[in-house]
Amino acid sequence: MAMAAPTGSAAPVAPALCGHLALLLLLAFPAAHGYSFPQQHTMQYWARRLEQEIDGVMRIFGGVQQLRGIYNENRNLFEVKENVPRKLVEKVAGDIESLLAKKVRALKRLANAAEKFQKAHHWQDNIREEDIEYYDSKADTEYDDPDGEEVEREKSNSLKLEFTDDANFKTKVNYSYAAVQIPTDIYKGSTVILNELNWTQALEDVFIENRKEDPSLLWQVFGSATGVTRYYPATPWRAPNKIDLYDVRRRPWYIQGASSPKDMVIIVDVSGSVSGLTLKLMKTSVYEMLDTLSDDDYVNVASFNEKAKPVSCFKHLVQANIRNKKVFKEDVQGMVAKGTTDYKAGFEYAFDQLQNSNITRANCNKMIMMFTDGGEDRVQDVFEKYNWPNKTVRVFTFSVGQHNYDVTPLQWMACANKGYYFEIPSIGAIRINTQEYLDVLGRPMVLAGNRAKQVQWTNVYQDALGLGLVVTGTLPVFNLTEDSSDRKLGANGYVFAIDLNGYVLLHPNLQPQIINFREPVTLDFLDAELEDENKEEIRRSMIDGNDGQRFIKTLIKSLDEQYIDEVFRTYTWAPIKSTNYSLGLVLPPYSTYYIQANLSDQILQVKYFEYLLPNSFESEGHVFIAPREYCKDLDLSDNNTEFLENFIALMEKVTPDSKQCDNFLLHNLILDTGITQQLVERVWKDQDLNTYSLLAVFAATDGGITRVFPNKAADDWEEEPEPFNASFYRRSLDNKGYIFKPPYRDAGYRELDLENNTIGILVSTAVELSIGGKTLKPAVVGVKLDLEAWAEKFKVLASNRTDRDQLGSRRCDPLTSCEMDCEANNKDLICVLIDDGGFLVLSNQEDHWYQVGKFFSEVDANLMSALYNNSFYARKESYDFQSVCAPEAQSNTGAAPRGVFVPTVADLLSLAWWTSAAAWSLFQQFLYGLTYSSWFQTEEVAGDSMEARETSCIMKQTQYYFSTVNATYNAIIDCGNCSRLFHAQRLANTNLLFVVADKPLCSQCESVKLLQAEVRGILWCPSCVPPGHGGRAVGGQAGSVGQGREVRSCEVWQGWKEPACGHSVRGWPWGAPRAPTALSLVVSLTCKAPPRDPNQCELVDRPRYRKGPHICFDYNATEDTSDCGRGASFAPSLGVLLSLQLLLLYSSASRHPLPPAACL
Repeated sequence: MAMAAPTGSAAPVAPALCGHLALLLLLAFPAAHGYSFPQQHTMQYWARRLEQEIDGVMRIFGGVQQLRGIYNENRNLFEVKENVPRKLVEKVAGDIESLLAKKVRALKRLANAAEKFQKAHHWQDNIREEDIEYYDSKADTEYDDPDGEEVEREKSNSLKLEFTDDANFKTKVNYSYAAVQIPTDIYKGSTVILNELNWTQALEDVFIENRKEDPSLLWQVFGSATGVTRYYPATPWRAPNKIDLYDVRRRPWYIQGASSPKDMVIIVDVSGSVSGLTLKLMKTSVYEMLDTLSDDDYVNVASFNEKAKPVSCFKHLVQANIRNKKVFKEDVQGMVAKGTTDYKAGFEYAFDQLQNSNITRANCNKMIMMFTDGGEDRVQDVFEKYNWPNKTVRVFTFSVGQHNYDVTPLQWMACANKGYYFEIPSIGAIRINTQEYLDVLGRPMVLAGNRAKQVQWTNVYQDALGLGLVVTGTLPVFNLTEDSSDRKLGANGYVFAIDLNGYVLLHPNLQPQIINFREPVTLDFLDAELEDENKEEIRRSMIDGNDGQRFIKTLIKSLDEQYIDEVFRTYTWAPIKSTNYSLGLVLPPYSTYYIQANLSDQILQVKYFEYLLPNSFESEGHVFIAPREYCKDLDLSDNNTEFLENFIALMEKVTPDSKQCDNFLLHNLILDTGITQQLVERVWKDQDLNTYSLLAVFAATDGGITRVFPNKAADDWEEEPEPFNASFYRRSLDNKGYIFKPPYRDAGYRELDLENNTIGILVSTAVELSIGGKTLKPAVVGVKLDLEAWAEKFKVLASNRTDRDQLGSRRCDPLTSCEMDCEANNKDLICVLIDDGGFLVLSNQEDHWYQVGKFFSEVDANLMSALYNNSFYARKESYDFQSVCAPEAQSNTGAAPRGVFVPTVADLLSLAWWTSAAAWSLFQQFLYGLTYSSWFQTEEVAGDSMEARETSCIMKQTQYYFSTVNATYNAIIDCGNCSRLFHAQRLANTNLLFVVADKPLCSQCESVKLLQAEVRGILWCPSCVPPGHGGRAVGGQAGSVGQGREVRSCEVWQGWKEPACGHSVRGWPWGAPRAPTALSLVVSLTCKAPPRDPNQCELVDRPRYRKGPHICFDYNATEDTSDCGRGASFAPSLGVLLSLQLLLLYSSASRHPLPPAACL
């Protein structure tokens, strides 16, 4: 408990403070050694000395005033231009509309040609593979089997093509041909496939013609309902190293265009006859079925025997987005077979779900998908009650597993309700038969004719062939990965776009880390930024297709995600016509105006350019230039020295006014080179940095120049050469005063050899210009402090001696007390400077020096908690939904293969058991074991096609920032005999908090350590007890974090109960004593409640605003429903079938089911 006495400009309430002040005075009484805790006025005096020292150094070396003068003197070399948000949004939206219109024209040409060619095609029953000439994109693709040996390729009649590198596609292509990709589980020699290849060959001429009309077109793709993909230009397929499970019919653009939105209820028979392999087949089938749904669809999943119940926490239909589907997939794995089958219970539950009108849903196609091993009941009374005569709900039935049940009732259910009947006898039939229902749903769309021929633009997703983030208008694709930022908007201005779901298509924070992912990248605008009411209203207005503008105060994360800043922004938005997208522009106040250089004097151009040459660095300081695309022929490089060399070499061939160069970028770069050089001449060269313990001085500009002086300081410069990507630069623009930035140290950082490694602390501030009443911030200047020297200076400034005093000259005894200070009493008094993110900047404790840059809770958890509890800091928690986690290692505990049904001794002795379905299922598993020798082994069998390497996960982020409290506080951390007194005060014109505190006398005063590190993959089961931990336990798991760091932190839970998760707790290596927060990697839980979105089960009851497609095709009176049931469509080759059987058998038993494949 901390008791505080705030002081400030406001008059305190006397009665409320009397008790506090009495206690403070008591603690301030001289101790036995003659020293007392410093009085408040003394610490305020120290704070003023610190403020004056920082301000003095920055005035001398920062050169803010001098740089303002340099800009004013060179006023004839630039103009001040204005960013008008509404005009900018209107222009960009118009440009995107024109771009998409050209793609639509190409698409329509392709669609019309495809219809024409297909109509003219004559079916050939005797067609042979050698009769077809095409380039098989997989012919040159090498695969390895799980044992690492090269797999023998199938014989292929594929064309042999030559490919050339193409910068637009980032790979080798051939513009004379298209390529063909056929899913692995489809036999490419079948008659259906060969006929498809035959007539689609004519599309190649249309592809080529489209490219001539619009050279900016990227991939053109035709995806067939049979699974054949023909894409242009030709390029070898970029497949995983092992089995390739790419199927065009499961791509986001295909699913979104194949049918109207869906309301789907999946019901799974979990009666006792469904056990072993059959249950695993059902689980995998549900998993695959969920992957056929897009964000326009709504779904729920339930299991049934005598009763029906949802498999997850979702009690009604929920949007089929990635997060909700992940919950379903995790919870489906927990289904257990028992009881008897009652179809009526399952169907009544499903119809009730579909009739619930009090929730958000698709309100278009309605369907029930039932997975069962068979039964006799046709539940006709249920259909009569809920679905007949209108038959608004389609029923699809799936007979799963190998059994001898009569399937006639299942066929009848499907045929009587405009649905379809499928058989899934084995693993290999799952993928095909869980996606072919889309053909049935597409019937009304086909019958609608031209009314249905509307271009649909998809969510953003990852391209399978390496283009990065793309959106697709059914076939043509344009690239969203390229840098779309406008340098005129400044470091903190940006453009973004969202769709009707509120998902961002363009945004600087749209940075998914999984690149081989078959799911669309769905990042909501409110997750891309820190959510607040203003942004909710802006998002709603954009989804509604309105235009608008709003000036708001909001919170933003720093680029390095360590800090939170409260800023002002202007949001402007407008719809993009002929699409479902809306465009937004975000602009800070200081970016309303920008500088546009006008260097018409070529002699001056040459003079300034010379300051970019390395031979000038020794006298003028090292120059880093932002790696921007100044000219088309400029070779980019991650190495700034190499990039500068490339830039200089190109500038010797072209002029800044060349048509192949961006004149705005080049002129501003050269102008800033000259202006920063003048700063060196007027300020930096005349000063001795060592006198003030400075390692470097620097200036960074909007034009892309970062000049570091002296030249040798560049060796230790670790900031980004692009100022717009440097955290210190962007934060300095958004904050007034001097911004301190210590080097980041994570919780696992250990002491460096300080004699050989000088640690520097950046201090920066923005240069604000006012020209003709127009305010802008074109540059940031700063210094780099020597940590050791400034730590000593800090102790002196926070001490009672003057410049004339000598250390240790003061003597105190019990009769003549002295106040402690940060220099003479550093063994008893902790004095620190902490920044606005809670990171340690300076300390009077030498053992803290190597911890500079750490979150202060890692240094002194007790004191940091007191600062937070006394409202010096506020906390902001958010979630990153784009993260990647390594898969959790699977345990091999137990003698049986994972997921296999193991009979008890009683079962084996029972004659009835041997005649049951469970016995037959186990016999099937035994046959699989004979087929695959590795089945009985405990070693992992992993493949690229499984989620074995990486998986999407949620990263919880916690940042701390200064609250609105500006008062000075004296407070007591009350721990009985271990109580501590501390004082805290903000330093004016900085982002620093000055804290003075007693050193803790003992460790009895415990407090929960505040966590700031980004945490991924928290393994969380608060109702399970780790043995021997006395009511307190840790449920945590380490995971990698951003910027290549590793976090080893845990969630600390109190009041643990007995295990109640329905599973066991295993693998607690409690042998060696450890602190709770060091138990990260030693906890292994199998409890339910895996890591998932924050309150996901509650969030679905408060869905975010969205709009679905405007047109629905779910009914046509002329639809022929007579074709309503069969088994598998195509017979894959035996080798492929066996491979898939093994692969999917493993996947269905694994905690990480089938992985996402590459995207096209």
